[in-house]
Amino acid sequence: MDATAAETLAQIAAAGGGELPLPPPSSEQVFAAPWQAQLFAMTVSLNERGLFTWREWARALGRHVSDGMPDGSDYYERWADALAEMLRTHGIATEKDIEHGTRAWHEAAARTPHGMPIEL
Repeated sequence: MDATAAETLAQIAAAGGGELPLPPPSSEQVFAAPWQAQLFAMTVSLNERGLFTWREWARALGRHVSDGMPDGSDYYERWADALAEMLRTHGIATEKDIEHGTRAWHEAAARTPHGMPIEL
């Protein structure tokens, strides 16, 4: 990605017609953990492949964020929920596929030494 994550997020928000809820303002990085950056990158990649429009994404994320924590501390967890919805809605993955992938990722993360990339 040529743009920074913050710039890309701003571009997504603009393309979403102002409907994209943004993460809580922070003086720190856009991502607090590597998995958040990976989730973000997967979403951008799926959009670039034409799976969904940014407007459609903004609406899905908005629905999930509205059910989240008032302070937005679970923003990327809600982002993951919205991505799972997109995968199901567009027939890319079933609920069972998503559950299996999530379980496999958590198992791989548990056996990966701190600071090392997680490999499935």
